[in-house]
Amino acid sequence: MKVIASSLRKGNVVDIDGKLYVVLTAENFHPGKGTPTTQVDMRRISDGVKTSQRYKTTDQVERAHIEDSEFQYLYQDGDGFHFMNQENYEQTTLPADIIGDQSAYLQENMVVKLSMHEGTAVAIELPQKVTLEITETEPVVKGQTASGSFKPAMLSNGVRTMVPTHIVAGTRVVVMTADGAYVERAKD
Repeated sequence: MKVIASSLRKGNVVDIDGKLYVVLTAENFHPGKGTPTTQVDMRRISDGVKTSQRYKTTDQVERAHIEDSEFQYLYQDGDGFHFMNQENYEQTTLPADIIGDQSAYLQENMVVKLSMHEGTAVAIELPQKVTLEITETEPVVKGQTASGSFKPAMLSNGVRTMVPTHIVAGTRVVVMTADGAYVERAKD
């Protein structure tokens, strides 16, 4: 299916010269003079090689047929990350390079969306938010009680984030999987 380059988004899979590429970033540029362009950073699915392409925003690009299915995360071992299809209970294994730095947010039994092309997983989409526990944080400095002030903290998955000053170690918080940003205290 042909689409215009400016409609490409992160996670889309495109077919260029018979090879599949997953879009990592897609930025549209609209200069004051000249032709608007779209800069697309991609990773070739077959061997993981990253590449960059620049298109006119109206150029046609071939989008590969992808099926999105819900899978449940099971575990990680030396072979990669193991997932189970929610509908037919088939298991599939993804190598670490497809998951990338999102792997820190994977939790057992988490339901994720895998993009499949001809039976092979090519991209993963995690839930937008996850609940994690704060393992360590700095003590509040006296006088640092202004609303909107943040302090560094370590999450149970090993990722550092910034949290409000009233959050202490042992508190469960909700964070964004895209960048690890603090959202709110967990309601559980």
